[in-house]
Amino acid sequence: MTQNAKKNNLKDQMMAIIQDDLEKIEDALVRNLKANLELTREIAGHLLFSNGKRLRPLLMIFSAKMCGYKEKQNHDLLTDFSILFEFLHAATLLHDDVIDQADKRRGKTTAHKIWDAPKVILTGDFLLARSLNIAAKTENIDIISVISRITEEMSQGEIDQLGQIGNINLSEDDYLQIIRRKTAALIEGACKCGALLANAPKNREDALFNYGYHLGMAFQMADDLLDYTADADTLGKNTGADLREGKLTLPLIKTFKRASKDDKDKIKRIIKAEDFDQSEFKALILMIRKYKGIEYTQEKASKHIKKAKENLEMFEQSDQKKLLTMLADYSIERKV
Repeated sequence: MTQNAKKNNLKDQMMAIIQDDLEKIEDALVRNLKANLELTREIAGHLLFSNGKRLRPLLMIFSAKMCGYKEKQNHDLLTDFSILFEFLHAATLLHDDVIDQADKRRGKTTAHKIWDAPKVILTGDFLLARSLNIAAKTENIDIISVISRITEEMSQGEIDQLGQIGNINLSEDDYLQIIRRKTAALIEGACKCGALLANAPKNREDALFNYGYHLGMAFQMADDLLDYTADADTLGKNTGADLREGKLTLPLIKTFKRASKDDKDKIKRIIKAEDFDQSEFKALILMIRKYKGIEYTQEKASKHIKKAKENLEMFEQSDQKKLLTMLADYSIERKV
């Protein structure tokens, strides 16, 4: 079986398990996207309903079900709670696109290119507030604490990244700290909240938190690879976008560390250029391949996926465990 065939087969298997929950998530997003102003719904909906994968709500739902959560009185309580993680994610994307002055997101024109930046930022703020409101309805102080920590971590991650823009000497440890805060914090939090909502024992709560951490780290590493391995249609934005914004990710960090003095000088010139052309970007990709920056990042992501799946071993076999295992594999297989 070819690699593409394996990917498609894995995707088909996952869809068979998640289809009903995906439909409920979409309904819940519409139902909970209530704002006093139509403009707020319009801006938020522009991103929320643009082919998002719903990874974070699905992780929360299936973590809760794997820990024995049962829906009460046929109300979609679990689904309604899960969409706060999609709201949080969308809020950060709206803010990030304004900060980065990005042109495209998920293959569409970014919101701040259609509406003015202040309106987009305030819409992101609304989604953050709505997320906290949904969390408060659980009346579970542990869950509220997790959501508060997530918002703090993601904000700190963005601040850290802004402070490192254009820093060619960014270390791998600093990069890992940034992606832990910007990406892994939300994913690990979604998994942990699933366990908390199901009143799971502490060892299961910790296992799902660790699963989410490793999944989030691998997911972001695989995502960062796309800047150097995918075409614009696959990526949903222009290739080289991270580099044009001055963001150094693991493939380039490792390449620069391994490069000869001459190649280091070439890399510096490309990064410091206000707008490098396509030929320069292709030359950079060749250097990344020469020094195996892509392979190194793939290996690191794969190790995180292995550790993520190890944290599921304590759970009995179920559709939920099967789905979480497949999501771990698919998170990097669909990317690289």
